[in-house]
Parts: sequence; C-alpha cells; structure tokens
Amino acid sequence: MRTKTNDLILQTITTVVAFIIILFSLSLFFAGHYNPGGGFIGGLMTSGAIVLLLLAYDIKTVTNILPIDYKVLIAVGLLFAVGTGAGALLFNAPFLTHAYQYFHLPLLGKTSLHTAVLFDTGVYLVVIGVTMTIIQTIGESE
Repeated sequence: MRTKTNDLILQTITTVVAFIIILFSLSLFFAGHYNPGGGFIGGLMTSGAIVLLLLAYDIKTVTNILPIDYKVLIAVGLLFAVGTGAGALLFNAPFLTHAYQYFHLPLLGKTSLHTAVLFDTGVYLVVIGVTMTIIQTIGESE
C-alpha cells in the first residue's frame, strides 16, 4: 500500500488545472447546441477534473471540498432529463420535442433559450454522478 507523501507541486498545479478543466467543460456544455459538445462530454470533462483532485489529494479531502452525494446527483439529473422529454407530452407533441424562444437578456443581448439546455443539464448531472460513483467505489475498495 502506497503512503501519501507531500505532493505540494501536484496539489498546487491541480487546483489551477482543475479550475481550467471545469471552465472548459462548461464551455463545451453550452456550445453543444450549435457546435460539437453538450451534456455528455461536459460531464466527462468535469468528472475528469474531480478525478484529478482525487489523484492529487485523498478521497476524504475531496469529499470535504465537494460534499456531494453523487447518487442524489444521478436522481436529479434523471429528473431533469426525463421531465424535459416528458414535458412535450403535456403539449401534445412527440416525446423529446424541444422548444425555443428568443429573449433579450441584459448582458447577452438577443439570445435563444432552449428546453434542450434543461435536457443537457440532466445528462451532464447524470454523467458526473455515474462516473464519480464508479470511481469512488473503485477507490474505496483499495
């Protein structure tokens, strides 16, 4: 069993790099409606940032930094994804039919808001939840 040494350089670099990875994952998430990207790849990138934190620190430290129950995150994500898909049925439209409208937002100007963002948010949360549940389960057994 390997003991954890003082990895000061790795921990310092990780705090900066993890922040950059999360910002990039959010960029991919929001770009997913018009360019390649979306909830799935954004969720994987965010999970990658959390895994990097797990490698630099230990599981207890990361749990203190991010006190998230990933199983609840999965449930909330599924609620978003299924709720958005089933919401179309309320308007007598086929399942997963999405709607959009243009709005004028103060800082962004004319912007289109899609119900697909809610669906992608659900996918994003499910991917993070499932990935981190698997990784933490594997990590706790070692």
